[in-house]
Amino acid sequence: MARLLIIEDDAQTCDMLRQMLERAGYEVVEARDGRAGLYCYQTASIDVVILDMLIPEQNGFALIKALREGDPTVKIIAISGCGQTGTLDFLRVAEHLGAQRTLQKPFLLQELLSAVRDLIQGEDEGPQMLPGHTT
Repeated sequence: MARLLIIEDDAQTCDMLRQMLERAGYEVVEARDGRAGLYCYQTASIDVVILDMLIPEQNGFALIKALREGDPTVKIIAISGCGQTGTLDFLRVAEHLGAQRTLQKPFLLQELLSAVRDLIQGEDEGPQMLPGHTT
């Protein structure tokens, strides 16, 4: 069974994602901030990281960079409800830093499951914006 790490500070969103992913047959580990998420990744066997870009302690940008430095093969799905702020597009920056998949909130469960499945199976691990992302 694949183990997923969800790094999301919003308790309701995190609980919803955990329940959906567990129903789909995945084991889920949760962290509510960037530092805790990095620690979880470093101390547990994790197959895919799903992280919100705006989290406390260590934001998604710094976290993606730290995860990549520690493990260049880490599989990352970045999620964000912020989209583009001025000239900064959170999910495009996440891709540039090394997230293989990005999803704009709100997204469909099937989009997340498809992204997780693709990364676990090693299919097309390069950056890819999924339909939930708008530019």
